[in-house]
Amino acid sequence: MDKKRLVIGMTGATGAIYGVRMLQILRERGDWETHVVISQAGLVNLKYELDMDRSALYALADVSHGINDIASCIASGSFKTEGMVIAPCSMKTLAAVAHGFGDNLISRAADVALKERRKTVLLPRETPLNLAHIRNMASVTEMGGIIFPPMPAFYNKTDSLRAMVDEGVGRILDMYGVDAAGLVTPWQGLG
Repeated sequence: MDKKRLVIGMTGATGAIYGVRMLQILRERGDWETHVVISQAGLVNLKYELDMDRSALYALADVSHGINDIASCIASGSFKTEGMVIAPCSMKTLAAVAHGFGDNLISRAADVALKERRKTVLLPRETPLNLAHIRNMASVTEMGGIIFPPMPAFYNKTDSLRAMVDEGVGRILDMYGVDAAGLVTPWQGLG
């Protein structure tokens, strides 16, 4: 069975748990090949927020890539993937993607996904937003990317941080055709 491939980029914005949970869930599924690339600032947040290091993160992925390895397979459109998720996405990376500034492997891989018309999802983590942030989000959206700020749903009445993260991760993975049963609580209406 051929596995589907998904590239996961992680940057220095808060929210490293989103990228980590995505990798954990896809590893459990077995029919996905994950490629991860993390920025230097992303490594700082990974350590601070989750007490994880690079090797622990890399162990969750099928393939890991260095941030400056622009000769990597994921830097080329000829390497077939289902697309890319940047979770979390810093405003610096959002700006790089919005303006086609492929200065590292994360922004280059996102540029490739967008130019090949592959699903590209960015989880920007910043608040409040200034006009440059909003315009960069609009630019990525106009290029076909999906802006998915990780905002928790409260209708499921959970008080668990893990459930809130899983809800967002499940909704993102659902966009790629991954069965999100058990992760997402669908809205059933009030009746």
